Amino acid sequence: MSYVITPQSPVGIPVVGSQDLFPVRRVYCVGRNYAAHAREMGFDPDREPPFFFCKPADAIVPVAEGNTLELAYPGETANYHYEIELVAAIGKGGANISAEQALEHVWGYAVGLDMTRRDLQMKMREAGRPWELGKAFDQSGPIAPLYPASQVDDVHHANIWLKVNDQTKQESNVDKLIWSVAETIAYLSRYFRLEAGDLIYTGTPEGVGPVVTGDLMQGGIDGLGTLQVKVTS
Repeated sequence: MSYVITPQSPVGIPVVGSQDLFPVRRVYCVGRNYAAHAREMGFDPDREPPFFFCKPADAIVPVAEGNTLELAYPGETANYHYEIELVAAIGKGGANISAEQALEHVWGYAVGLDMTRRDLQMKMREAGRPWELGKAFDQSGPIAPLYPASQVDDVHHANIWLKVNDQTKQESNVDKLIWSVAETIAYLSRYFRLEAGDLIYTGTPEGVGPVVTGDLMQGGIDGLGTLQVKVTS
C-alpha cells in the first residue's frame, strides 16, 4: 500500500544506555496534580478526580543526554511558562488497569517540560474553551532521555526541581503528587485504552513562571538526570 503523501515518521526519544529509540504514540498531561501548584493557580487543592489534556506527538522535542536544546520563543504569547514534570512512558497497553498493576505497564521514566503559553491558556479557560492554544503548540514538550523502569530505584520519592539562570524556581518531591503515577494510569485507562508508546506528563509542582529570550532552564529528577533548554528568539 502506498500513501498519497509521505507519512510523518514517529518521534523517537533516546534511551539511556541504548542506541534504540522509544516511539511516541500519544501524549497525555495531568492538570494541577500537586496541591501547592493548584493553590498558586487559584484552585482548591482538595483531591478531586484528575483531569487531562493532550499534546500532539510531534510537540515532543527529544534532547540528547548532555545537550542543550535551543527552543525558539513561540508566537502569539507574551507569557511563556515552564512546568517541570515526571514523564511516564507506557510499554504495555491496556484498559481499566488497576492501580495495583499500573506500574507493570510503565516502560520507563524521563524528565520533561510542559511549556505553556499561559496568557492563551488563561484566556481559553476563562471563556470555557479547550486549552490547545496554550498547551498543544509546536515544540511544547521537551523531554530528556528515557530511563528504563528496571534501572530506576525509587522515582516515586524523588526530588524534582527546575532552575532558570541558576536560580531555583521549582523544588518539590514526586511523593507530593495528588494522584500517584499508578493511580493516574489506572484512572486514565478507564477513559482511553493506553498503548505502548504513550507518554503521561504527571503534573508540575509549584513555582511555575515565565521565561524570556536568553533564559537557560535546567531541570531534573533524582535518578533521571537533567534537562537543559535555552530560549532563543
